[in-house]
Amino acid sequence: MQFRSAFRVNGFLVLMGWLVLTVVSGAAAALGFVAGAKDGNALAIGGAVAATVVVVVLLLLATGLTVVNPNEAKVVQFFGRYIGSVSEPGFFSVLPLTDRKSISLRVRNFETQKLKVNDADGNPVEIAAVVVYRVVDSFKAAFAVDDYEEYVETQSEAAVRHLATTHPYDAHDDERTSLRDGAEIAEELTVELRERTEMAGIEVLEARITHLAYAPEIAQAMLVRQQAAQVVAARTRIVEGAVGMVGLALERLAQQGMVELDEERKAAMVSNLLVVLCGDRPTQPVVNAGSLYS
Repeated sequence: MQFRSAFRVNGFLVLMGWLVLTVVSGAAAALGFVAGAKDGNALAIGGAVAATVVVVVLLLLATGLTVVNPNEAKVVQFFGRYIGSVSEPGFFSVLPLTDRKSISLRVRNFETQKLKVNDADGNPVEIAAVVVYRVVDSFKAAFAVDDYEEYVETQSEAAVRHLATTHPYDAHDDERTSLRDGAEIAEELTVELRERTEMAGIEVLEARITHLAYAPEIAQAMLVRQQAAQVVAARTRIVEGAVGMVGLALERLAQQGMVELDEERKAAMVSNLLVVLCGDRPTQPVVNAGSLYS
């Protein structure tokens, strides 16, 4: 069984027909009673029966009247059997004696709790995500799962846990995707949630990480580690730049012939320049007033 549109007619037309039948049946009953009073009780009894039948028919038709709001669907069941859904907003009349369940088609968002899990490197992290979704198949949302809202919440937490265990908090090489790579992680989480919630008639529009942090018990240690890694990276960049500047200086001195240095003096000059360029404190220059070789 799959989604299908339920039979329906305009509710205002049914109301107009209801009013017409009410007026006609009332007039017929009145005439029957008048004629029965003159000629006997047969016509009066016939008018009463006809009026009763009309009233019963009108009451049955009234049970089929329903209002469908914008971005809402009505799942129609006839004594337990699914006969279709009404997704078009308006006032309609469906089959009488049917049960109608409302399913919201509006866009919703759900934010998971802060989950504590171990990442791919075994480090405990706290992670949470927000999921934006909507119902696209009212039949599946009503009958494929017990409660589609609870189903989305459970599957969202399961997907976030799975994502956290398959990626590290920080990637130390370019070949791995870390949890801090927002766009890639969001796309992967969205795709996984779409696969998990498709059977419930749910379309996941977007899923993004809203909270990501190391667990409190290791947060301070990881902060020191991150700071050390940043210091090493900065020092590496400084050394690379300093070596390039020293090589450029020696090359320009040799090209312009400003001074000739032997290997020992070149080594001393390189050492001094590297100390000046790589030092994290201001240097105090020393002016040599004597000979270069003294």
